[in-house]
This record gives sequence, C-alpha cells and structure tokens, in this order.
Amino acid sequence: MKTEMVFLMYHELELPARPLCRAEPGYVRYVLTVANFQAEMGWLRTAGWRGLSVSEALTFDGGNAVAITFDDGSETDLTSAATILKEHGFGATFYATAGFIGTQGYMSRAQLRQLKESGFEIGSHSMTHRYLSDLDDAGVHEELFESKHRLEEILGEAIRHFSCPGGRYDRRVAALAREAGYVSVANSRARVNLRSSDCYALGRVAIMRETNLADFQNICAGRELWKIELRDSIRSAAKRVLGNRLYDSVRERALLRSRSG
Repeated sequence: MKTEMVFLMYHELELPARPLCRAEPGYVRYVLTVANFQAEMGWLRTAGWRGLSVSEALTFDGGNAVAITFDDGSETDLTSAATILKEHGFGATFYATAGFIGTQGYMSRAQLRQLKESGFEIGSHSMTHRYLSDLDDAGVHEELFESKHRLEEILGEAIRHFSCPGGRYDRRVAALAREAGYVSVANSRARVNLRSSDCYALGRVAIMRETNLADFQNICAGRELWKIELRDSIRSAAKRVLGNRLYDSVRERALLRSRSG
C-alpha cells in the first residue's frame, strides 16, 4: 500500500419505488441515493483518483486512490453499485453477510456469483451480523469461520477479507480471523490506513446519507478525519457504558424524535 490511503465504507443504495432492506432511522442514515453515489464516483474519476478493492489497496504503491467497500450484501450492490463502478473502471470489495443471502432485499446466491464473475472482490461481513464484541469466543468463532465457509462454498474461491458488523471489534477478532485464514479485518474507525497499519485493524470511513460532495472530497484526501474520529470516540464511550443493545435503542429513539420534530 502507498504511504497512506482512505478506505471508504458504503451500504445499500436507494432506488425509486424499491423498499430498503431496513427502515429504521439508524440504518437509513447509511443509505445513499444512486445519484449521490454516481456523483462521488464521477468526481473520483474526473479528479484522477482510482477506486480499488481491498486486495488492490494493500499492494497499491502510487497515485491518488481510495479503497471502496460495501457492507451487508444488498442486491443494489449488484444492480446499481457494480454498474456504476464498472462505468468508471473502479474495483471494490463487497462484504456479504452470509446469513442474509437469499433473503428479502439481499443478493441471492446466483447474484453473489454474478458479482464475483463481474470482477469484484467478495469478503465476509459475518454470518448473522451480530456485534462481535457482544459474543463469547465460540460465537465470534462461528461468525468468522462459518461465514467464510458458506461464502467459499457459494463462490468456489477463498474469502480473504472480513469486515466487522457495526465496526465492533476487539483483539479476539484479529486472532481468530488470522486463524480462519483471513488476511485483513476492517472496522469503522475513521482513520487513514498507513503502509505500517495492522491489516487486522484497518480503519474505514462511513459515507453517510448526509455526506455532501465537498465533505466526500475531504474524506478521500484524509483531511479533517479527526473530527469524525472524535465523534466516533464519544459514541464508542457511550457504547461501553450503555452496552451495544441499549445504545442502539437510545440512538433510534433520538433519531425518530429528530425526524418527527
């Protein structure tokens, strides 16, 4: 990897008249319109940047580039995101939640294979999307190993990269991921990844519904990420105090109040 690089984190894309995979405000804030995603990819290409998969990013050594990643495995990964990425000649890594495959709104086994055959990298986003930091060792083992085996059975190739649901991460994850045969683990710490960064603790920056193009440009350049990381640190402290489940409940109520107000 070159001296430093930002890894971008996306989720579902919104299409007119198509219901989202989930409707709660805490999820919707991570959903971009197709038009916004197209604008961001268009800016990258016009500005001379490259969009890379995680494997490409870890070996890339020159020029302006970002790693592009998607979490969860929404069917819009194939029907919308992949099409736009192809138009611009970009690579990406799509982290699929193995247990979601074939359920409403998510890719089927055939669609996941089609995404891989289109030239995109597939990684694991766990088996059931449970927060790994809430699980005992056996639970973490299942989320890492079983999802890898399921995806490899579907795709017929090794799954090398893992991303943590909700960004929840602890040292057990790195140890077990290495044991399972993954070569990288991504979380959601808003920081630039350096050549010296631990591949089992790669940071990513979430691109949100409210992220405007100027903010996107700053994120790609690694500017002012400390502001995002400061907000994330405050939220992380709240999660430790309240626990993940209570924190999510409080956040949902706050988001609903802000929308209704």
